[in-house]
Amino acid sequence: MPKLTCHTAGESHGPGGVAIVSGLPAGIRVDTDFVNAELQRRQGGYGRGGRQRIEEDHVEWLGGIRLGFTTGAPVAFIVPNRDSRLDDLERTPPIHRPRPGHADLAGAAKYGVDDCRNILERASARQTAARTAAGALARCMLNEIDVEVFGYVTAMRDICIDIDVTHESLAATRAARDGSSMYCPDADATKAMEAEIRSAKEDKDTLGGLCRVHALGCPMGLGTCMTRENCLDGRLAAAVMSIQAFKSVEIGLGRAVARRRGSDVHDAIEWNEAEQDSRSKGFVRGSNRAGGIEGGMTNGMPVVITGAMKPISTLLRGMPSIDLRTHEPAHSDYERSDVCAVSAASVVMENVVGFEIAAAVLETTGGDSIDDVRARL
Repeated sequence: MPKLTCHTAGESHGPGGVAIVSGLPAGIRVDTDFVNAELQRRQGGYGRGGRQRIEEDHVEWLGGIRLGFTTGAPVAFIVPNRDSRLDDLERTPPIHRPRPGHADLAGAAKYGVDDCRNILERASARQTAARTAAGALARCMLNEIDVEVFGYVTAMRDICIDIDVTHESLAATRAARDGSSMYCPDADATKAMEAEIRSAKEDKDTLGGLCRVHALGCPMGLGTCMTRENCLDGRLAAAVMSIQAFKSVEIGLGRAVARRRGSDVHDAIEWNEAEQDSRSKGFVRGSNRAGGIEGGMTNGMPVVITGAMKPISTLLRGMPSIDLRTHEPAHSDYERSDVCAVSAASVVMENVVGFEIAAAVLETTGGDSIDDVRARL
């Protein structure tokens, strides 16, 4: 079975985001409505800017799917851009004043240019539309093997919620999240986050926050301790850190483990005869501080991962910078942007994590068809 991979192409104001997903087995029922719903969720959330009122994101399958099922071939698709104007220099002018916090300056220096346009067009978070669609496609496979992936906003500034997500509570928690303008399953926290965003907007500033994803139903033993590059926690961390504007990743307790003793960090192991045929193989835990991963492998508990998104680097009021042509002091250029996109980031993270979980399942089970995967699980 080939490794599950995703390669993307496209610019923020080009024709669209293109992706090729290789390695999916044949016979997966592709739920296009679900993929499109995830793309539309990614466009929402309180604090988003004008671009989201222009685009109507949806996926167009170009190959690898026939009559609603994967064929085993690479799946190709495009998420079209309505705001396509890459070669119109009046509407998409050169950018000579890099934004602190963005890829502008490092990219311009790397590629030897004084115009940041090519860099920002590719580094733009618009690229996450294709990654979201790829993750939602991979989750179509996870849905067939009863693995659920659920993401939400868990913190912003001093506002923080801490909830336990289980199979039994998932439906209600999802409904609460979907009813929140912040994609946060807590009404009071949602109102407080909205107020923070309004305040930042008045100050022509931006905000970030924390996103959390739970993966439920993962069988024990996904990933490995044998090779560094295939440790699942390392792969998940790399996948999340590669999302634009993410600056840290934590599994389970994360950095809180550094402030505790071992007896208050590690999850005691128990045996439950009735659970020996389950995906935990009968080994149960009374807590999940490890976040479902030990030694680079799933341990039968839910995988829990938290990512920190920094404030968006495009500020309406700008920041001190320089003009790349003259090296004279200047204020950074402004590109149409959001005040806060942490809600959208939680959708991207949810689907990026789903893609990595699906990849780990396929590497563990192999199989050329979804029936093979089910049988080997």
